[in-house]
Amino acid sequence: MAIEVTPFIAPHLCVDDAAAAIDFYVKAFGATEYGRVPGQDGKLVHAALDINGSMVMLNDDFPEYNDGKPSTPTALGGSPVTIHLQVTDVDAKFQRAVDAGATVVMPVEEQFWGDRYGVLRDPFGHLWSMGQPVREVSQEELQAAMGGQ
Repeated sequence: MAIEVTPFIAPHLCVDDAAAAIDFYVKAFGATEYGRVPGQDGKLVHAALDINGSMVMLNDDFPEYNDGKPSTPTALGGSPVTIHLQVTDVDAKFQRAVDAGATVVMPVEEQFWGDRYGVLRDPFGHLWSMGQPVREVSQEELQAAMGGQ
């Protein structure tokens, strides 16, 4: 019997203390936990959450499976990836994340591309942006704002 597969893309985050990260994402972003798979030592080998209608997977760091090197943003000195959440009521949702322990990297402000937008760093080093479209912006207006024509 064939299994029906629905293609999708989901970030898979490596964190220090995945159980605490799950608690944070529930408080900060209203995440719903799908489930978790603990290893014998209690570290989470795998967990999955629904955040903003999409799956986010995460696990504790296992340097022994990465040539002995840690893989968390904290160990690496930051993350080159920002996970974007398009939301309604961006100011309230951004504040909820800050109240849960996120750090403001860029406060929410209206941007030239038509969104109210801001960036947060979670306590585990991952970057999250939040945006809410508030006005339509033409390609010409966008180019002018970028210093184009």
